Amino acid sequence: MGFWKSLFVNSDATSSPKSTQSSSVLAEVQSDDGSTRIFFSTDRDIDLYELEELCNAVGWARRPIRKVKKAIQHSFLVVTMWEQRGSRRRLIGFSRATSDHAFNATIWDVVVHPEFQGQGLGKALMKQLVKKLRSEDISNVTLFADPQVVDFYRGLGFMADPEGIKGMFWYPD
Repeated sequence: MGFWKSLFVNSDATSSPKSTQSSSVLAEVQSDDGSTRIFFSTDRDIDLYELEELCNAVGWARRPIRKVKKAIQHSFLVVTMWEQRGSRRRLIGFSRATSDHAFNATIWDVVVHPEFQGQGLGKALMKQLVKKLRSEDISNVTLFADPQVVDFYRGLGFMADPEGIKGMFWYPD
């Protein structure tokens, strides 16, 4: 499926949804033969078991479904990525952000199914998320990244410890 990358590189395909789509669809692209469609959505009505399967596919530890549901409900923004083949729709990417609704947002839980990694789709998912945050006038966007994905986020313009800022954490004993 390497052809997807060419659809996103130097293309406006991810920047504006088709006018015939519902307001929750941010953007979409179709394969050359029209048999497969990838689209991005802000709809929060997600099958949590399907999300759990996506997270399992990348090796994330299982989290209680009730807490995942609560995290999604309390997020400022949720952007999902879907593959549609005919009438079959499958969740292939997920991301969310929390925010103070004025200045700051933090991105969490960015995940792309392994079958779709390395094709520019994770980059497209992040661009949709950041674009939507910027449209809400959020100017300070942060995230936490595992060591193996730091270079991915650097390629999107994120910096580790800009201006010497150091994050601090508190954990219960």
